[in-house]
Amino acid sequence: MISRPKCWSVAETTFCPTWYRMSIMSEFIGLIYGVYDAKLEGFVPGGMSLHNCMLPHGPDNDTYEGASNADVKPHKLENTFAFMFDTRFPQHLTSYAADLETLQSDYSGCWQGLVRKFDGNQ
Repeated sequence: MISRPKCWSVAETTFCPTWYRMSIMSEFIGLIYGVYDAKLEGFVPGGMSLHNCMLPHGPDNDTYEGASNADVKPHKLENTFAFMFDTRFPQHLTSYAADLETLQSDYSGCWQGLVRKFDGNQ
């Protein structure tokens, strides 16, 4: 679990900011208050997301570009509190959750502007 009421994100001369990936873990993420650093817009306090194993997920293009071009130095995360649970087991939504009015139907739209940067030939 990640909780960040106050913490340091420390990475000197190390590229470590981008959270876009496909992993074997299922992740359930929620935001209690503040701003979630991997999704600067659209992820509001009280919001949560579920990414199942082997499903690509991560920040939108603006967050990716901002982190990729930022000064790589320690910075303090304050006034935010997020959590994450990881499990190797796939997760399933209940019918109740899938039919809620608050379900964000355009969630995958945040990745529309993501530019492919990986070249597997190098």
